[in-house]
Amino acid sequence: MSDYITDDAHGDNFRLMLGDSCERLAELGADSVDFSVCSPPFASLYTYSPSDRDLGNCASRGDFLEHYGFIIREQLRVTKPGRIAAVHVADLPTTKGVHGVIGLTDFSGEVVRAFVDAGWIYHGRVTVDKDPQVQALRTKAQALMFTTLHRDSSKTRPALPDYLLLFRKPGENAVPIRGDVDNDTWIQWARPVWHGIRESNTLNVQVARDQADERHICPLQLDLIERCVRLWSNPGELVLSPFAGIGSEGYVALEQGRLFVGCELKPSYWRVAAANLRDAEAKASAPTLLDGLVGVA
Repeated sequence: MSDYITDDAHGDNFRLMLGDSCERLAELGADSVDFSVCSPPFASLYTYSPSDRDLGNCASRGDFLEHYGFIIREQLRVTKPGRIAAVHVADLPTTKGVHGVIGLTDFSGEVVRAFVDAGWIYHGRVTVDKDPQVQALRTKAQALMFTTLHRDSSKTRPALPDYLLLFRKPGENAVPIRGDVDNDTWIQWARPVWHGIRESNTLNVQVARDQADERHICPLQLDLIERCVRLWSNPGELVLSPFAGIGSEGYVALEQGRLFVGCELKPSYWRVAAANLRDAEAKASAPTLLDGLVGVA
């Protein structure tokens, strides 16, 4: 068991809390958050830290959902009525060694049921397209290999997509969202499948790694976060991530003229996230060439 510590990092437009979301979200006021977006630690698939507070270290799926339920309910409390929470998930494969069979589990469905049980309204689902060859190279999944296709295609399956699950807090939204999404953009983003999300378009993760205490860190793609922030929040509003990681959601929120508050359990990620948020804030406030031309004849 690792030592548990808390801390805070602040900027003009962000607050980043180090600690357990189950506890630290309680510091936020009720009905104070305009939009939240995150990718929770996928149960037992990835280990992010040695802490027993880490959702990725739960012994079973049931334990994970019970633990996650505390955070889901806190998200509901802090979110304004009628506003959206976006949750990035994927269905999880089973293995012969651990589960006795090679297949899939309906992790996305379990997350939907957990949110609905906590009082959220299930609002929608986006499927995020994935390149099967990139996934095959990254995961070494036999079901995606050309050798499996030509040897026995009964053992093949499509690449696993990501899902963006959308939940709405009951009640009427008091402030309409009138963002910067034009009709042509909406035609693309209203599709049930999002194409064009660049898998490599992420913040640098290497500087956040500790000495082999996690197997994986995979931050959300920045263009996926941008779509979410622009669709479901107004400029100047508060965006939350209960699992801030290295600060991807906050980075985009600040870049898009929003405020940000986030929680991160792991100190090394929290430190890198704080640096990333300060960098985003500095870039957002930096004068541009156009600013220098204002008033020039």
